[in-house]
Amino acid sequence: MTRHVLVVLSNAAAGCDEDFNDWYDHQHLPDVLSVEGFVAAQRFRLSDEQLRPDEPLPHRYLAVYEIEAPDLAVPLRQLLASVMGGTIRLSETLDLRSLSAYAFTPITGRVTA
Repeated sequence: MTRHVLVVLSNAAAGCDEDFNDWYDHQHLPDVLSVEGFVAAQRFRLSDEQLRPDEPLPHRYLAVYEIEAPDLAVPLRQLLASVMGGTIRLSETLDLRSLSAYAFTPITGRVTA
């Protein structure tokens, strides 16, 4: 079975970081992981240290979801249907204007040092 990743870049609505992180960690991650094919998730916050510290960065948060599916379109459609149908509810603490999500399929095996 092929493992894919869904990378989601996001921001909290102004002044809502604490509530945003609480919602994301305790409600949204479990909701997404209930969709068939989604097998793992991890969240990150933007580090203070960057390779190009003067470059403006549009997102403060990153979520990486691992998906195992022979056809990536199936779990992605199910996720979208769950959000659009209200089964997975988005929080008002999420800044939807800045939300970006991209699915990736591996082209190499994992390489380690």
